Amino acid sequence: MVDKETATERLNRAFAALSDPTRRDLVARLAGGDATVGELAEHYDMSLQAVSKHVKVLGEAGLVTRTKDAQRRPVHLDAEVFDLMTAWIERYRREAEERYRRLDALLAEQAADETRARTDTRDAS
Repeated sequence: MVDKETATERLNRAFAALSDPTRRDLVARLAGGDATVGELAEHYDMSLQAVSKHVKVLGEAGLVTRTKDAQRRPVHLDAEVFDLMTAWIERYRREAEERYRRLDALLAEQAADETRARTDTRDAS
C-alpha cells in the first residue's frame, strides 16, 4: 500500500513528466509496445541523447522502466502509475458530476416553482 505522501509525489512527478508533448508522444508510442531509445529516437528530429533524457524523466516519474534483453535495453510502459493517475482523475470527475446533478435538480425545482407560480396567477385571475 502506498502512503498518501508517496502517492501525491508520484502523481506530481507523473503529471510533470507528461507536461511535455514529446514525452506524451513517447508514452503513446510505448503504448503500442516496448522499444529501445534508438528505435524511439528514429521518430524525432532530435539527438539520441535528447530522447534518452526524455526517457529518463519518464522513468523517474515511474511511467516507464528499462530492462535488459540480451543486447537490447527496451523501454517498457508501466501501467501502475497510470492507474494511480486514473484513480485521481476519476475522483474529481465523480465530484464534478455530483455537483452538476445537484445543479440540475436545483434548476428543475426552480423551473417547477415558476410553472406553479404562473399557474397560480392564472387561476387567481
